[in-house]
Amino acid sequence: MFVSFFPRPKIFFISATLWAALAMTLWYSYASELYGSSEPVVGVATFWSVRSLWFDLYFAIFVGLFAAFWMWFAPHPWAIWSILGSALILFATYFQVQVSVAVNVWYGPFYDLIQAAVSKSRPVTVEEIYGVMATFAGIALVAVVVAVMTRFFVSHYIFRWRTAMNDFYVANWPQLRTIEGASQRVQEDTMRFASITEQLGVNFISAILTLIAFLPVLLRLSSYVSELPLVGAIPYPLVIAAIVWSIFGTGALALIGIKLPGIEFFNQRVEAAYRKELVLGEDNVERADPATLAELFRHIRKNYFRLYLNFLYFNVGRYVYLQTDVVFPYILLAPTIVAGKLTLGLLQQILNAFTQVRNAFQILINSWTTIVDLISIYQRLRGFEAMIAGAPLPEIEHVKEPAGI
Repeated sequence: MFVSFFPRPKIFFISATLWAALAMTLWYSYASELYGSSEPVVGVATFWSVRSLWFDLYFAIFVGLFAAFWMWFAPHPWAIWSILGSALILFATYFQVQVSVAVNVWYGPFYDLIQAAVSKSRPVTVEEIYGVMATFAGIALVAVVVAVMTRFFVSHYIFRWRTAMNDFYVANWPQLRTIEGASQRVQEDTMRFASITEQLGVNFISAILTLIAFLPVLLRLSSYVSELPLVGAIPYPLVIAAIVWSIFGTGALALIGIKLPGIEFFNQRVEAAYRKELVLGEDNVERADPATLAELFRHIRKNYFRLYLNFLYFNVGRYVYLQTDVVFPYILLAPTIVAGKLTLGLLQQILNAFTQVRNAFQILINSWTTIVDLISIYQRLRGFEAMIAGAPLPEIEHVKEPAGI
């Protein structure tokens, strides 16, 4: 899964993590203050401010040094895509987080202007409102262009990763052909694994970058919040509330959905067996008789119904939590709103920053069904890895029935 695309994966990912930690430490402790002001710029100009361009150069230097070392230390045919391609996706993810920061900065003057207009506290012209909206349009235009180009690149990145895995498994096909569902694992699971891994990896990195970008904003905005319901006055109330609420939701849903990956693994097994019999029946009249197909489809039905039942329990918890999550920030801010300590602009900035931080902490909640798919695919491809290495198959390959409710 990883050896085919990345050079010496274990060492590579450890070194990438340490190198990124070093780069971030140097940036926030020293390099970020060398050029440009840290004061937020309202509008699209924030993307080519001196500070932003300095970060772009700083990022390119660190990526260039890291890539040069690995291309010398462990040459790999897919190094350009796996190293530089991953770095480009990382940068695009960082840029999209900065778009969210730019929009959050824009919220302040826009909603304060709306409040001034509706409360008639000062004269507001239509031109002023359209001018502020034009500022947002500039931010949105840059965001759309970057998002479209990133999606185009990511599509090619995923297919290159699939190609690398496909070539690796095809080269070892004589060893792999006897394992259950071998053709499906090569043809379908490789693509799904690359796609889901890239998606979850980007989401995880985006969550980290979102926390880095918005936690200082939320810390600053917490000074406007005097107290929380039931708890009263505490330091950094919004940050603490976001962390506690997210940990509670993540833990509860992980416990409810703990059986789902195993059931999804068996879904792929019974689907593969049914599909294989149908394919064999295309060329051999003695295969795919009605009785055999009925028995194989009975296994599919049984496992899907088991999956539906487990998802019923999981979705009850998930949707109750997510619906409560919609009003949760308003519950927290109710005493401060009633006390009249917030303008509309400040309220919108707090709500957006709180939502960004909360969503970053809730990455497992928002991605749990995708994680279930990835775990099941990973378990299937681990069987391939074991066959190639001559090691015993994973335990789940020998289990006849999945554990479930």
